[in-house]
Amino acid sequence: MTQKIAVLPGDGIGPEIIEEAIKVLDFLNTDMALGLEFEHGLIGGAAYDETGSPFPATTVELVKQADAVLLGAVGGYKWESLDIAVRPEKGLLGLRSELQLFSNLRPAILYPQLADASTLKSEVVSGLDIMIVRELTGGIYFGQPRGIRILENGEKQGYNTLVYSESEIRRIGHSAFRIAQKRNKRLCSVDKANVLECTELWREVMSEVGKEYPDVELSHMYVDNASMQLVRAPKQFDVMVTTNMFGDILSDTASMLTGSIGMLPSASLDVNSKGMYEPIHGSAPDISGQGIANPLATILSAAMMLRYTFNIGAAADRIEQAVHDALDANVRTADIYSAGMQKISTSEMGDTVVNALQAGVK
Repeated sequence: MTQKIAVLPGDGIGPEIIEEAIKVLDFLNTDMALGLEFEHGLIGGAAYDETGSPFPATTVELVKQADAVLLGAVGGYKWESLDIAVRPEKGLLGLRSELQLFSNLRPAILYPQLADASTLKSEVVSGLDIMIVRELTGGIYFGQPRGIRILENGEKQGYNTLVYSESEIRRIGHSAFRIAQKRNKRLCSVDKANVLECTELWREVMSEVGKEYPDVELSHMYVDNASMQLVRAPKQFDVMVTTNMFGDILSDTASMLTGSIGMLPSASLDVNSKGMYEPIHGSAPDISGQGIANPLATILSAAMMLRYTFNIGAAADRIEQAVHDALDANVRTADIYSAGMQKISTSEMGDTVVNALQAGVK
């Protein structure tokens, strides 16, 4: 069975890191007969430069026809002066909207080889492996009404609306529970049900959905406590699910527990687990073209694609093990380099992962 992947390198270091992820996927495609097919497209600033749109019609059609999307990064200094309607980031937002990607998966994994890179004590973060599931298309970022108005006394007032329907909560709940079933079967739902009626409903619906997954242990936690616990004792969590705004904040907190943003992949899924996969680190235009970017987050995003969209867990396991083995070889890109290690380039890191995959063939 053929699986079609839309490859969108994007801007900045995007093309460099995507090339290494494709290198890894190509090896497994041959070695395991995965049936993967790749078709490249434009998005972001690169798309604007060529077509005048950050999300051109040809790319819209490409991603609609694909089974999954592998994205590099969008944005950069070059396009900051553009009208907001055509800035590169609008391409990413358009992609999420077009594919109705409502479930954002942000893992926070601390590789033992990088334990000293975290700002927390190694005993607190060693062995860390958390998955944060963030609702991506609802909540206060999209709720209406919103805006800035003038009050009767002439004072300006900004206002936003936090709103979630039962169906939106139920949808993200099912996504999170299914992900928990693939991991250690523990799910913590994060809300502020003691003061926000919207998240009171969130807790109620999550509890109802939980009855359909008796094999998953469900707990609830207020967001302020969850923020504290992520720093105090993060290993207590397996999977966390929460609203758009809370997830935005908590996932960034969790990312800093791991020591390097260059190691962190992400996924955004629709209701059928079709997904868009990307590293969380952005386009890094300041190092673009220098061959020093860390491709591991993109390679790990490809592993997530194999696991969550294509359900090829064995292939995902092989990539993740190969990344471990590459780090064990004491080679590092500049962002994770420390004394005594060998500093290597973007392409050399990709080669190291492929070599690890080859070495792991029985």
